Amino acid sequence: MTFEQFRLSLTNRIPPKFDSPHLLAMWYDAQKEWNAAHQAIQDVSDARAAQIHAYLHRKEGDTFNASYWYRKAGTTMPEVGLDQEWEQLVRLFCD
Repeated sequence: MTFEQFRLSLTNRIPPKFDSPHLLAMWYDAQKEWNAAHQAIQDVSDARAAQIHAYLHRKEGDTFNASYWYRKAGTTMPEVGLDQEWEQLVRLFCD
């Protein structure tokens, strides 16, 4: 799935069948469904899932928890806004 296809999928009320929970989490986040996004990624233990966890906790305003997840992902909290971080993450997971 390309980034543009992902963006178009946001007009649907039901998520498409994604190959990974990473994109599903980002899709739910874009739909303003934080809990569903968090649940979609909660049991995934790779570094990319940690990045999404960090982003989600940063978005909810829990910078302490977000910092933990950024460290777990091997990165630091970005100096960009949430919208730009969202796009960077989605582009990372799209083909």
